[in-house]
Amino acid sequence: MSAAAFDRVRPTLERGLRRLGDRWVLILQVGVAVLVAWLVAKHVLGHEVPFFAPVTAILCLGLTYGQRLRRIAEVTVGVAIGVLVGDVIVLGLGTGAWQMAVVVVLAMAIAVVLSSGQLLVIQAGVQSVFIVALVANQSDAVSRWLDAVVGGVVALVIGAVAPTSPVRRPRAEAARTVRQVAVTLRDVVAALRRRDRALATAALAEARDLEGQISELRTAAAEGVAVVRQSPFLRGHAQSAHAAQGLVVPLDRCVRNLRVLARRASVAVSRPEVVPDHYVDLVSALADAADDLARVLDEHATPSAARAVLGRVAGLSARVDPAAGLSAEMIRGQVRSMVVDLLVVAGLDDDEALQLVPESHLP
Repeated sequence: MSAAAFDRVRPTLERGLRRLGDRWVLILQVGVAVLVAWLVAKHVLGHEVPFFAPVTAILCLGLTYGQRLRRIAEVTVGVAIGVLVGDVIVLGLGTGAWQMAVVVVLAMAIAVVLSSGQLLVIQAGVQSVFIVALVANQSDAVSRWLDAVVGGVVALVIGAVAPTSPVRRPRAEAARTVRQVAVTLRDVVAALRRRDRALATAALAEARDLEGQISELRTAAAEGVAVVRQSPFLRGHAQSAHAAQGLVVPLDRCVRNLRVLARRASVAVSRPEVVPDHYVDLVSALADAADDLARVLDEHATPSAARAVLGRVAGLSARVDPAAGLSAEMIRGQVRSMVVDLLVVAGLDDDEALQLVPESHLP
């Protein structure tokens, strides 16, 4: 592969490796669940080929902590219904195409009566097809149902023994988001100082790409809250998990304001609009403050120092330059909004953050 081709695929590869870094513990949990479910069904229950035990464990655990207990319950019940109905039909009517249709209809109908969960209903239908089409063996009828239950119980136990990484990850994702905000702000500064349209366009693209980072943060925060609710061993981390979830909304607002700022910077360099040096310095100061806040989030330090830096940026943002054009004033306005957003990330509530941003005034 040429160097140019590798440069094109490198961002995708890096994102993939980062996803693997976020999910390797979950994958390891699934592997352990498969091993335990198979061993229990084979050596404790005495089933020769307990196929449904590891399959159910995989389906129950998945690759996310969000709503894990509900998913485990739905998949376990759905698989159990499908396997049980399939076994009964195979015992009574044998196997074949019409028996498969009857099994699917009955299994899904029973699942709908028992629950409105879509996952439960689908699993009931899918597993009943497996019974009739692939593993129909009348001598092992009820054992397949027991295997499914074993897989669900093993998944439930292993799901409760969750690591602390889902609790730590949201704060790390928030730090990464804030750090990327700082990078984009510095690119905006460079574009404004050089009057570089290409660089301004690239900065705007960076700001738009941050939406994906916000989605990752939102997922990580939801998983952090879910895992402390589900695991009795992590209840002590509940406050930290809820605090991390509270970072999502202000960072989402911050990224939206950053997009507006980058767009107005792009407009300003495309037209002969005046952006005073003071305003460009203001964007640079906000980038420095964002970097400082990212460091605080990474180090789990108290955010008071970061609040002080943001407070100074808020004070500088109050000065209006009469020579500023429309885009320049919008840039200043977005800086002020972003200061409020980052102050909330630093631990203040909305009212407290707004009070630190003084009214605009002429020099």
